[in-house]
Amino acid sequence: MTRADGRPAWLPVWSTASALRAIRATVVVPGLFAFGYLVLGDPQIATFAAFGGFATLVLASFGGRWQDKVRAHLGLALAGSVLVVIGTAVNSSVPLATLITVPVAFVVLFAGVAGPNAASGANAALLAYVLPAASPGTLDMIPARLGGWWLASVAGTVAVLVLSPRSSGSALREAAARCARALADQLDAALAGDSGPAHRAASIDAKHGLLATFTATPYRPTGLATADQAMDNLVGLLEWAAYVITDSLSEYRDLSTIAEAERDLLAETAAVTRDIGTLLSGGAVEVDLEPLERRLAASVEYLRRIDNAGDGYAEAVHVSFHARTAAVAAHTAMADTLVVAGRADRSIVSGSRRRWYGETFESAATDERRLAGLLAATRVVSRHASLRSVWFLNSLRGALALAAAVGVAGVTGVEHGFWVVLGTLSVLRTSAASTGATALRALLGTVIGFVVGALLLLVIGTGPAALWIALPAAVLVAAYAPGALPFVAGQAAFTVVVSVLFNILAPAGWEIGVVRIEDVAIGCAVSFAVGIVFWPRGASSVVADDLADALRAGGAYLAESVDWALGLRTAVPRAAAAIAAGVRLDDALRGFLAEQGSKRLPRDDLWRLVAGTMRARLTAYSLAGLPNPEAGPDRFRTQLSDQAGQLAAWYDHLVSRLDRTDHGAVPVLTPPEFRDPRSAGASVADLSCALWVGEHLRHLMERLQELVPPATLVADLRHRPWWR
Repeated sequence: MTRADGRPAWLPVWSTASALRAIRATVVVPGLFAFGYLVLGDPQIATFAAFGGFATLVLASFGGRWQDKVRAHLGLALAGSVLVVIGTAVNSSVPLATLITVPVAFVVLFAGVAGPNAASGANAALLAYVLPAASPGTLDMIPARLGGWWLASVAGTVAVLVLSPRSSGSALREAAARCARALADQLDAALAGDSGPAHRAASIDAKHGLLATFTATPYRPTGLATADQAMDNLVGLLEWAAYVITDSLSEYRDLSTIAEAERDLLAETAAVTRDIGTLLSGGAVEVDLEPLERRLAASVEYLRRIDNAGDGYAEAVHVSFHARTAAVAAHTAMADTLVVAGRADRSIVSGSRRRWYGETFESAATDERRLAGLLAATRVVSRHASLRSVWFLNSLRGALALAAAVGVAGVTGVEHGFWVVLGTLSVLRTSAASTGATALRALLGTVIGFVVGALLLLVIGTGPAALWIALPAAVLVAAYAPGALPFVAGQAAFTVVVSVLFNILAPAGWEIGVVRIEDVAIGCAVSFAVGIVFWPRGASSVVADDLADALRAGGAYLAESVDWALGLRTAVPRAAAAIAAGVRLDDALRGFLAEQGSKRLPRDDLWRLVAGTMRARLTAYSLAGLPNPEAGPDRFRTQLSDQAGQLAAWYDHLVSRLDRTDHGAVPVLTPPEFRDPRSAGASVADLSCALWVGEHLRHLMERLQELVPPATLVADLRHRPWWR
């Protein structure tokens, strides 16, 4: 097992962020526990303050500016308060607690789709529910429990604000800025006659770095805010721009020979792309898209002036296609960058939202700003309210596992039932195989913690003074562990913390460790059993389904857009299904990458699938943005429409073997051939639009075959037994 950076998973690493987290927890958790137990004399306040501090400072790790962290901690405090009340209210009845756990846990886990802070706070919020739900208590304890929780929330928030590493800015924005600057450098070098490979390699490396940063966590690093939505979309646009620019420059190494109008357009494209990098890095730049728009218009006018019946016209359209596609990608990316930087006017924001969601919001234009957050939340929920969504399935599976743990803890009457639920929560992963592997490490860590704790108690005894001295040291290790120490070490350290805490509350010696081993074993067994019954394959099967959906929806959107651009369709092409399928595929691949372990597939191959679906969607979006010529059908337009239909059928054929009903190999198909429109008898007036549509189709077809190998890998993995 290795980390993302290639280091062995068992090897400890130094982390400044982890060290500061450990210091915060070491100061706050024992301090609050001592205040509640020794000063206030209330075990409920002490217990909920200690576990609330652990939840706030260790389980939750909120990012962003200090304002973002304050909002996130406030949200966790409010959500935790509600969950503490619900958990206390239902703990008197095992059937009631079991039933209520399902919707409560599902909502908390599913809320992670809102963004990274919501996802990071899910386990912390669940701790606020499972602690009272699986522990003895009465309604008159609610004020004391809430008091402990709010003590932890306030103290934890202050500690985070005071003891946090200085923000280095958004890593995602910096990666996007580097990618934009690399693309601008590549264009400038090509225009200056430098066709060496160094600039191309730099662009590709920067693009890979952007995708690696974007996919570094199992959840999206962006939230529901308008700026976050823009950042999310900007990543895809920069990947698209990198694809277009590097592809174009590999075909036209010497840009000195192309028409002046196209050179000017590419030069302005480079300038706008460089401004994107400057804005994302926080630099000051006066953005003016009008020059780029004038160059685009000049490129169109140039094509109109030349003889469209001559032999050079098709090549001129080909060059113009590359230049204008790169320019449109830069123009669109700049619009999203302005939204990210908070410098976009209302018209830009409105246009961007239409593009993000595949719909128009003119009907609510007067209330758009007020409803923006609600619309974003509605879109996110609607996209993921499906059995094709890894978020939906993970949330449902987690809710069922926690409910089963609550029920088992209640029925068996174990002394500390919430340890059973915590054991389930700590080892639950997206597949049965990864859950089982984590369960073994959790049990090993618990046994090690029991041994260490028992030896500690034998050495120092169970006297209060010795235990109070041991508590900060145990918290220090347990708080430093996540992300820096192996999972086994973290589990062992937490076991020591629990042993010390409960020996302070009710001295029992080393026997408390045995109880914890039993409870964690029960929780691990529950989690593993639920993993086998519900969705044992994990994200691999959902990746296959979402890949099929994204390619099919993208192909259908493309076919509609081609007919629109050719005047064979009057209804505006529908993008919503393709966008939703692409989002679900993106998230499913994140879950797949997070769970793979020893079965890791090449990350670049997997993200090539996402890029392939995005190319189909953005090509369709580009064609859908062309004016509808409202022309009648003719032989050539019908041929182009048929070829677009064949392309959509190719996508269907590629992904048909990923369906649950077919276990065969993914076929390698030859893309349909694109013919010169004049050979099909098209009139001179048809050439401009027809060649433009044809260039889009050809450009897309050239990269079809690269989708087959990664799709084959996903299909093969999906059809293996889940335990392999």
